[in-house]
Formats: sequence, C-alpha cells, structure tokens
Amino acid sequence: MATTANPPTKESKKKDEKKDEDLSDEDLALKQQLELYVERVQDSEPGVQKLALESMRQEIRSATSSMTSVPKPLKFLRPHYGTLKSYYESMGESDLNRYLADILSVLALTMSAEGERESLKYRLLGSDGDIGSWGHEYVRNLAGEISQEYTKRQLVEEAPTNDLVELVKQIVAFHMKHNAEPEAVDLLMEVEDLDLLIDYVDSTNYKRTCLYLTSSASYLPGPDDTLVLDIAYKIYLKFEELTSALRIALFLDNLQYVKQLFTMCNDLLQKKQFCYILSRHGVDFILDEKTIMDADEREALQEIVNNAKLSEGYLNLARDVEVMEAKSPEDIYKVHLIDGRASAGASVDSARQNLAATFVNAFVNAGFGQDKLMTVTYEASTGGTGGGAGSWLFKNKEHGKASAVASLGMILLWDIDSGLSQLDKYLHSNDNHVLAGSLLGVGIVNCNVNNDCDPALALLADYINREDPTVRIGAIMGLGLAYAGAQNEQIRGLLTPIIGDNRTPLDVAAFTAISLGLVYVGSCNEEVAQSIIIALMERSESELDEPLCRFLVLGLGLLYLGKQESVEATAEVSKTFDEKIRKYCDMILLSCAYAGTGNVLKVQNLLGHCSQHLEKGEFHQGPAVLGIAMVAMAEELGLDMSIRSLEHLLQYGEQNIRRAVPLALGLLCISNPKVNVMDTLSRLSHDTDSEVAMAAIISLGLIGAGTNNARIAGMLRNLSSYYYKEASLLFCVRIAQGLVHLGKGLLTLAPYHSERFLLSPTALAGIITMLHASLDMKSIILGKYHYVLYFLVLAMQPRMLMTVDEELKPISVPVRVGQAVDVVGQAGRPKTITGFQTHSTPVLLAAGERAELATEKYLPLSPILEGFVILKTNPDYHEDN
Repeated sequence: MATTANPPTKESKKKDEKKDEDLSDEDLALKQQLELYVERVQDSEPGVQKLALESMRQEIRSATSSMTSVPKPLKFLRPHYGTLKSYYESMGESDLNRYLADILSVLALTMSAEGERESLKYRLLGSDGDIGSWGHEYVRNLAGEISQEYTKRQLVEEAPTNDLVELVKQIVAFHMKHNAEPEAVDLLMEVEDLDLLIDYVDSTNYKRTCLYLTSSASYLPGPDDTLVLDIAYKIYLKFEELTSALRIALFLDNLQYVKQLFTMCNDLLQKKQFCYILSRHGVDFILDEKTIMDADEREALQEIVNNAKLSEGYLNLARDVEVMEAKSPEDIYKVHLIDGRASAGASVDSARQNLAATFVNAFVNAGFGQDKLMTVTYEASTGGTGGGAGSWLFKNKEHGKASAVASLGMILLWDIDSGLSQLDKYLHSNDNHVLAGSLLGVGIVNCNVNNDCDPALALLADYINREDPTVRIGAIMGLGLAYAGAQNEQIRGLLTPIIGDNRTPLDVAAFTAISLGLVYVGSCNEEVAQSIIIALMERSESELDEPLCRFLVLGLGLLYLGKQESVEATAEVSKTFDEKIRKYCDMILLSCAYAGTGNVLKVQNLLGHCSQHLEKGEFHQGPAVLGIAMVAMAEELGLDMSIRSLEHLLQYGEQNIRRAVPLALGLLCISNPKVNVMDTLSRLSHDTDSEVAMAAIISLGLIGAGTNNARIAGMLRNLSSYYYKEASLLFCVRIAQGLVHLGKGLLTLAPYHSERFLLSPTALAGIITMLHASLDMKSIILGKYHYVLYFLVLAMQPRMLMTVDEELKPISVPVRVGQAVDVVGQAGRPKTITGFQTHSTPVLLAAGERAELATEKYLPLSPILEGFVILKTNPDYHEDN
C-alpha cells in the first residue's frame, strides 16, 4: 500500500544529506534500521509487519530508560510520525493495529501538537499492556493529558469517564510503586477520585502520602481541603497510626472521629497519649461510659485531659532548667545597664509604674507559685522592709488593686489548690476592687485546667449580679477564662440574662459578651449569637461610639472562630445594625470566621477595605488589618506575603491603619522573633504618633513572648530610657519587658502546636481579644480596663518537651533538637531536622524547632515530640556491652 506522504523536495534532500553526515556511524545505522522498520510496517504480509513492530518497540523501549535528552529512536522517527498515523487510520481492527497504536502513543510524546492529547488517544486505542514499561516520562505525560481530557469531559453533560478511570488506576499503581506519591495524589485530585488512593497505599509509603495530603490541604479551596484530610485520616486508620489520625480529627474539629479513635484503641498508654494531645489543644472533652468502659481508667484519662498535671510538669521543667528562684521587676528592667537619665526618674513611686510592675511580676513568675511582691509571707514582710503582699497591694490605686490581686492568680497558674487558698483571704475584702481582682484571679488559676468539682463556677456565680460593676466584671471575666471552650450550659444560663438586660452598664455587657464568646468559641451557638445581636440592636447611639462597645461585636465573632461559611447567616443579620458599627461588625465576623484558614480570597477582600481613604470616625479598618494577620497566619508562605503587604499599608495607609499594623505583625510572629519584623517594630516604636509607638512596643513584647530574646530586651531597655518622661509609653515598655521574659522564658503564646499543624481556638481567642483591646490603647489598656492583658493567659503554654514513662513519671532521655526541615514530597528518608544539638529531656523548644529521640531504647507514642510524650521501652532493643 503506497504512502500518502509528499515526495521530498531537492532542498530538503540536501539538508537531510548534510544532517546525515553529522551523525556517527552507529546513529546512521540506527536511523536506516528504523526507516526500514517503517517501510516494513506498511508491508502487506502480517508476519513481516509483526516483526517490524516488535523490533521498533524493542528499540524504543531500550532507549526510553534515560530521559535526559530526547531518545534517539524517537528523534529519528519524527519525520515518519505522519506516515505511521495515516497508515494506522487505513488498517482494520486487529492485534497489529493495537500494537501500532501503542507505538504511536509513545511517539506522540514528542510529536503531537499542543493540546491534541494524541498520546492519550492512541493509548486508549492500544493494547492493555503495562504502561510503566515505556518509562516514567511517558507515564507523567499521560497523567497530564488525562487531567485535561477529564476536565473537558466534565463540561459535556453525561460524558462517560470509565475508560479514563482504568488508565488512572494503572498510573496510580505505577507512581505509588516508584516513590512518586505526590504525583499519584495530584492525578487523583484532578480526576476527583481521591478515594482510590486508600487501596494503593502500603506500609512503606503511607507516611509520605499522608504528609503530602495534610500539607497540600492548606492550599486547596474548600470543600476539597476537608476531603483530602478525610482521606489522610482513613489511611492513618488503615495502618493503625492512631495518634496521627487524632491530629487530623482535631484539625477537622470532628469530635465524632476523636470518640471513634478512643473506641478503636485498645492500648491504655496510647489513650493516655491521646489525652495529653487533647489537653494541649484545649478541647473540653468529656470521656463517657461508651468511650471508656472501666471507671478507674476513665478517671485517670479524664485527669490528663483536664490538665491536672500541667503545673507539676511545668515546675519539673523549671527545676531542671534551674529557674525556680523568684524574680522581681527590677531584675527584668536591669536599670543599671542604662546610661544616666532614666534611673533618676525610676525611683519615684507612681501608681502607673507600680501597676506596670504588677503585670511584669505576674508575667515573669507565671505558674511558679512564688514571687517577691504578692506571695511573700507575712513574717518575712514585717522584717524591716515593710514589703510583702499587703503593702504591695496598697501601692496600687483603685482599679490597680484589681490587677494586683488578680496577678496572684497568674503566679499560681494551673495550681488550683494552693491558688484558691491564697486568693481566699481577698474574697472577703470590703474593698470592691480587691474583691473584683480576687474573682478574676480565681478564673486565671482555673484557666486551661478543669476540675471535677468546678470551683470557679461555685465561687464566681454569686458575684455576677452584684451592684458594683467592677466586681461583676471580675466575676464574669473570671468565668470566661476558667471555662473557655467548655460550652457550659450553666454559664450560658447565668450570663445571657445580663447581656439581655438594657439596664446593664455597657462595660459589664461588653465583658459578658467576650466571656460568652470564649466559653462558646467556635461553636456557632445560635442562642448566644441571638442574645448578643439583640443587645447590639438595643444599645443607644451614644453607646455605640464607646470603644468598649466593640467587645460586644468581638464576642459575636468569637462564636464563629475558624468556622468559615457558618458565619453567613449572622453576617446577613449584621447588615441591619446601626451604620456606626455595621462595617466594623462585618470585618470582625469575616476575620474571625476565616481565622487560621489561610483563605487568600478573604485576605484580598480585607486588603481591599484597607486601601480606602476614609473620613474621620470610621474605625473598621483596624480590625480589617488584624483580620489579614488572623487569616494569613495559617501557613508560612501566606505569612511572609502578608508581612510584605503590611509594609505597604504602613507607607500608604491612614492613621487608623498604621495603628493596627504593628499589632497585626505581633500576631503573625507571636513568640517567634523574626529579624525583619523586629526591625520594623523597632522603627515604629519611635513613631511620631504615640498610638503607633505604643502598639509597636506591645508587639515587640508579643513577638518575643517567652523567648528571653536578648536583642528585644536590649531594644526595650533603650526605649525605657528614651520614654522615661512619658508615663503611658513607659507603661507599654514595661508590659513588653514582662512579656519577653514570660515565665522566665519557659512559656510561649503561640496558638499553634503539634509542629504548627493545630491551632488552639481558645488560645487564639485570648490573643485577639487582647489585640482588639490594644486598638484603642488610651481608653482600655491605659484606662481602667488594663486587666484585659490577662486574656493572654489563655494562650500561655509551656514550650517544652517532657518525656514520661509508662507510669507517667518524668524520665530523662537524650533527644536531638534542631531547626525543622520541610520534607514534604522529597524522595527517600531525608533528615527532618538540621543543625541539631543533643540534650536530655525535659527540653525547651523554640519556634520552628523539632525534636527527635536520640536513643532506640524507647519508642515514643506520638510521632510529634512536643508537650508531654509517653515513652515505652523498645522490646527489640539490646544494650551493646
């Protein structure tokens, strides 16, 4: 049968001859050999055809193995692609016909025109042989064409895709076998059939597959992200990697999954490890009879979830690091290191400076149970100096006393028994401020720790309807801190009437809204939302101008923290509010609902609001700026991008935007002092606008919180001498100094844990409440509501790795601690940490650090070494003599 190809012209003949001269002898032989095969394929004798096809296939296969350049056979067969194609069209149905289709499919790899998808077309027409034998590049090309074809068929109604699915299965099996899990996952996402993955993972590659799934989830639009995580959860269940499955269940906020894991797990130690993770995440999880049958077991596990051992573990760490000795504010200020003029003004006792010292003392000695101002015993204090708790308390003016007494709660943090006994004497005081402080202190002691007999509720419930607004606020805020995230119905019953009553003073209503928001954080509870909405509608116009009124809105936002679309109904209702707070409400609801999701579209939306230049009196841009940080803090990439966007806002934004930018930077890098952010904040701390300077100073404290960072400590010392005459700025410097040395460097405020995968909702709620209060420094933090700083207690956690044995007693083992390395999608078993040092536990983990065991004697029950980790002895371990 003659070919329909045009006869070559003279010019092209000359060119060909010249090309041939350049080829080596073997290449020339190969070229002529292939041209012979092409002629033979078109022979009328089936036997000859078959032999020619076999030989051609052999040549192509043997060359496809290396893919650095186009293989020779494919290069020499290029001119004949059209010839073979047209010959194929004229052949009838037969085995040879399918055989030729296979070869055309491979040739199409380099020959077919863009978007023709000929490789796939001939693959589907060809034989059902193993596609992997044609080499990796061919399979990858095919996968790309399948996803295009699939998208095209989806646009056509009722187009069948079964033929593609068969091919997809072959490709996925090939990829999974050859360590290309990310490519298999990507292909299955393209053809929307990720469920297939579960059948193809095995014990050698499931960890890498799940790592890729969980990491890609933060870059996928909803609802795909949850779908991907669901698949990862199922894969972990299949291989009984239950601790990793629990992390995903918590990420999805799916308590059904958590219960399922408890029922599936038969190992009591493993369940205890689950409880440690739950307690760190701050989930209020009640184990019932169904989940754990045995009553003693249930009690032991519930105790761990309730964080009853947190204080003990923290003090163990402190003893190990040798920082038990109490520190005074002077030890932190280090006045002797500053030149001249500041020390002159420092000796004067002013109420404002004493209040600052109260906070510094509370932050630095948080959780240690002893300090040099409040817990000093009476005998020691009468010994000549006249110091001690009583006298320190009275060095504070009216509302300062409230913060002073409450600081006792911070010092005895997590230690309910001694905390309540030390606060008890203040509960009987006749001074309303002292009483309010002691009530708040009770809430702080109980923060992040649950107790079966609910002491906080029992003590505080009687005070929430007192005459004095200060006492009421103390009790209400105390309840909010003690039961954050608990969704406790009793508390809702106590607090909703207060917010619903028109006669309630605005400040009491504001704190009630925040407390309700904290107790029901992220629960989308309709009754609570309803009561806050009604309160907002009924407040008078003059009250809506008050800075505290914004707390009502924030309380509403906290109900939807991280819950994305669930906020839409409430957002519609908020459009009916008074125009003064309408936009403000819009921003808060949007930023809270998408907090920690990394949703790019929402960040763009918020940036849009920040780009407008408005008249005075509009205050919704501040929350929009904070919102950018709340949404973008989810993953490193978005975080760096938003830091850059915030730089632009500083240059072009109006004053109310510039005041919020430092706070947003503080949230993005909380307890993680990045050098570029530190420099920006240092520059802003000398800004001409005192509000910007104050926000920058507080943020310096936040990014250095609990790190003892020497550079930030130095900056703050210089600022304290620079601002020695400005009481309010100096107050901010002192607060920041206290934060940098939070818990003497053992605590962190970062709401993310479990290798930056899980976001604790209560911790984030505490931080953003404090940041929203800082948007109006003068009237809230520098006014009489300075105790909003105690909302940070919700985020305070020891930044430690504490290893315990099977009896839950601390045990010291060698661990390597180094910078975490991102190993997603890397082949083989790359090292997960770099630049490590070996320490023995307990150890401190800084931001971005990861630990791994340096001994094979023990096996950790959690793949992520953070917080409390149970070790069990490795049965296969033999000591080398």
